[in-house]
Amino acid sequence: MKKLWQTQAGLDSAVEDYTVGADHLLDARLLRCEVYGSLAHATGLAAIGVLTQDELAALRAELKRLHDATEPFAVTREQEDIHTAVEQRLTAALGETGAKIHAGRSRNDQVQTNLRLYFKDRLLALHGLAAQASAAWQDFGERWQGRTLPGYSHLQRAMPTTLGHWAASHAEALVEALRTLRHAYDEADACPLGSAAGYGVMLPLDRELTARLLGFARVQRNTLRVQTARPRLEAAVVAALALIARDLGSLAWDLSLFTTAEFGFLSLDESFTTGSSIMPQKKNPDVVELTRARAALFPGRAAQVLAVGALPSGYHRDYQLTKAVVFESLDELERMLAMAARLPAALSVREERCAAAVTEDLLATHRAVALVKDGVPFREAYRTVAAQARAVAAPRPVAEAPLPDYAGAPGRPDWAALSAERAEAEAWAAATGGALRSAWKSLLTAGA
Repeated sequence: MKKLWQTQAGLDSAVEDYTVGADHLLDARLLRCEVYGSLAHATGLAAIGVLTQDELAALRAELKRLHDATEPFAVTREQEDIHTAVEQRLTAALGETGAKIHAGRSRNDQVQTNLRLYFKDRLLALHGLAAQASAAWQDFGERWQGRTLPGYSHLQRAMPTTLGHWAASHAEALVEALRTLRHAYDEADACPLGSAAGYGVMLPLDRELTARLLGFARVQRNTLRVQTARPRLEAAVVAALALIARDLGSLAWDLSLFTTAEFGFLSLDESFTTGSSIMPQKKNPDVVELTRARAALFPGRAAQVLAVGALPSGYHRDYQLTKAVVFESLDELERMLAMAARLPAALSVREERCAAAVTEDLLATHRAVALVKDGVPFREAYRTVAAQARAVAAPRPVAEAPLPDYAGAPGRPDWAALSAERAEAEAWAAATGGALRSAWKSLLTAGA
């Protein structure tokens, strides 16, 4: 069974194993993207007379069967990639018609098309998960916006805040994730099809047509840039995921601290913990610890993609090795966001511990500002209050801690604004995803 690029038999089996790697396994997830790209390309070939309408209809029917099949689609090591596997399936089913579909196309623009379609689909799915997680943390924060607890700076008690204000900070981080994912989506939303190996083809392909059929916002214009942009796009996607993972790691750190006996503000449901093999009393927060660890791995993935992509213009086989890194990044962030959305419901608030931790020393800044309002210069007020604080050996809990209540401050986390921003992002995702699914459905059903 020959590969698309193979002109003679007798490949060295060790070389084949070394160069194919795990690509044949990774590519199985790109089947539907390969189908959509092949349908758009076949439509373009028919538009310039390379395929007849009957041949196009036959290709569409066979590709739709592949798309709708319920059994897993396997790519063998001998086939090497999804492109060879699908073309061989078409040729086996349709003979010469199946063999015609590669005209005007290279594996280089095929893989780029597949990846961009796949990224767009996955980024929209992550967008939905991030929105769900943000809403879950907002719900938690709204329930507990009146419960005071210490705010920390340098991990030292600093000023009073509320559990609602703390939760709102993480809900807002996840709204920021929506913007980050949208930016990565925009980076992917350019159609590379028709650029072939980077230098175009001697066929009058309508690249605007295939871009529109596939649901892309634009054509990636320069055919050489299609190839040199691949590592940049992959780095943009992984970097976006790394930013979101970083914020989830910060949330995990907070939960790890707040659920310790030393802090004790929160407790985690036993279903989200594990025990010790030797200490019967232990409840270990493995879920949040592994979220923190997963977050820590993302910068390394981004560095890998950037390093591999630092190459001269044109396609290089090096790019093959970044595919697994990007897929792993997408998979891991999906797991992390799904867990982040479930965590608020697994938390119990220990109100007495929160209240006991808000002590008089946390009001030092309040007292300094009160002196300023009476006309005392701030530096003098600062020194006066600092001296008073040093004189108190064991500050007592305060019955009530006054909180600033301007928008976004502890006294008013501004839930309405947060909800509005999230709703706007969700509306964009719904419209964008709907248009994308409609384009793909039309490819499958055109002429039916």
